[in-house]
Amino acid sequence: MSVNSDTDLRNQNIQIYINGTFQKRSEAKISVFDSGFLLGDGIWEGIRLVNNKWLFLDEHLDRLYEGCKAIDINLDITPEDIKIAIYETQKINKMDDAVHARLMITRGDKVKPFQQPSLSNNGINFVIIMEHSEESPNSDGITLVTVPQVRGLPMSQDPKLNSHSKLNCVIACIQANKAGGDEALMLDPYGFVNTTNSCNFFIVKNNQVWTSSGDYCMNGITRSKIILLCKQNNIEVYEKNFSLTDVYSAQEAFITGTLGSLTQVISVDDRYIGNKNTGWPVTERLRNLYIDLIHG
Repeated sequence: MSVNSDTDLRNQNIQIYINGTFQKRSEAKISVFDSGFLLGDGIWEGIRLVNNKWLFLDEHLDRLYEGCKAIDINLDITPEDIKIAIYETQKINKMDDAVHARLMITRGDKVKPFQQPSLSNNGINFVIIMEHSEESPNSDGITLVTVPQVRGLPMSQDPKLNSHSKLNCVIACIQANKAGGDEALMLDPYGFVNTTNSCNFFIVKNNQVWTSSGDYCMNGITRSKIILLCKQNNIEVYEKNFSLTDVYSAQEAFITGTLGSLTQVISVDDRYIGNKNTGWPVTERLRNLYIDLIHG
């Protein structure tokens, strides 16, 4: 992905929000007994600031609260409290555009470094990392490699949850990187194409837009906006099962996410996707529609 926050020197001096206080990036700390650090026990959200507006903020916070409720974290602060924390973090860092923020809620510090959730009995930890980060999809596109690591079943770890436990996706990313890809293309437990290790995946087939059934992928907000834009602009769109055979013969492919918006996929497993002469017209049209949406 084209993510340039690591090269923006302004990010060296950002202030990190930790439980109502601010700490310099180089000094920001949390306890080693934090349940997120010990066990990956927490829920997170990524949000984007464009022209001084946090995109789809209410939808992101709804998903944050749903995730915390699903794993029985008592999020005893209101959405308005979280918004105030976001705005305070934005203000202290003097940010008004091209910003990405990661909101993190964990079950809190444990009294002992063991798994039992009741050992986190002092309340949640709430952290906001806010960075300058331009949204700039790679004009050359990205490459994907299909990996053996699959998206989990709901009864093991529901992939719809934005949990801190991302090892499954990290392993997939490592597998793809070792094979020379930018990201991993992951299958569902039945062998159907699902998602990448960090983004939702789409193809264009028969001039229709296809994405997975949604049963085993993250509940992407950008994904939902693209599906809506298709419906509003007479572009046929389907949430369905499809195979690698469909991907290899697709007209176009792209991924979606909060940070990267829409980025075209130029190859999957060393197979070029699309037509080098015509480019990615459907992807470009949807990207322009999405740009109009977020700037409107």
